[in-house]
Amino acid sequence: MARTLILYSRVGCHLCEQMHAQLAAIDFPDDVSLKTVDVDADPALRARFNVKVPVLALDDEILCCHFLDETELRQALSDG
Repeated sequence: MARTLILYSRVGCHLCEQMHAQLAAIDFPDDVSLKTVDVDADPALRARFNVKVPVLALDDEILCCHFLDETELRQALSDG
């Protein structure tokens, strides 16, 4: 079953850029894709995640905010 990592971020956010670079360096399983979503493009997402970005979620489960928790990410991927 395909799973999607969603990186909620915004333009000009240095923490978002840092997390994106860290994620790009990880070799994910073939069934995992990475999608980046700009929270400022959607008022509901901006209200939900405003000061929490970057936020990384696997499907609907939030894994971490602000900084990549690689241990949590790997655990979530192995659970699925």
